[in-house]
Amino acid sequence: MEPSASIPGTQAIARAAKLLRLVTSSGHDGASLQELSASAGLSRSTAHRLLSALRAEGLVDRDESSTRWMPGPELYLMGSVAAARYDVTALGRDIVRSLAVKTEESAFLSVRRADETVCLVREEGSFPIRSFVLSEGVRFPLGVASAGLAILAFLPDHDVDAYLERHPELEANWGRSHGAAPLRARLAETKERGYAVNPGLIVEGSWGLGAAVFDRSGRPEWALSLTGVGFRFGPDRIGELGRTLLAHAHQLSARIAGARR
Repeated sequence: MEPSASIPGTQAIARAAKLLRLVTSSGHDGASLQELSASAGLSRSTAHRLLSALRAEGLVDRDESSTRWMPGPELYLMGSVAAARYDVTALGRDIVRSLAVKTEESAFLSVRRADETVCLVREEGSFPIRSFVLSEGVRFPLGVASAGLAILAFLPDHDVDAYLERHPELEANWGRSHGAAPLRARLAETKERGYAVNPGLIVEGSWGLGAAVFDRSGRPEWALSLTGVGFRFGPDRIGELGRTLLAHAHQLSARIAGARR
């Protein structure tokens, strides 16, 4: 939703914030001006003006050789301060590492941020063929990647209904499998199974499993997930991976609850 136009400057702030989110979600390679302006729904000149202002404040940076835009040093300083209140990576990093070691797949910790998930931690597994769909800072809408599917499945029904009403564009952006009916079917399967399965719906051949991590009130605010090539997620192994994933998610939920008493 756009901020109220009655508050001076809110449109510029909202546009700048959207560009910041797009830059930070672009991964280590950054994003071009054309990519950012298209994703933000802005003209190239407007996007460049806002990005230049953000760069002057140290919030973004521009690689001189590639001309791609990347997070700036001031974001690191701000994030270090905010981490003390919001970040759970210190509690979860060893659990993510254990998950990667035991399964040999790439393991992740993601956090819910409004209608998206943001990857906080990535740990590589030992299996030499890997999936690179997800890395630190990458965002996906809820219900798209396995982490967001697991979180959405365990939200109250009225929250799921409201989310789908807010985002009718999911099918157009992510394919027919993300229409309301097939997504609701996957949510029901996830609740029954206990963990989410993404059978190559983002990148063909790249599978994912996700399990919700809960806060003290029982709300799913984080998720652990695994990704790998499809032949590693066959029916003879997927149940074992799911049980291992759920055990680690339960461990992290208990740790978070204990740390915030």
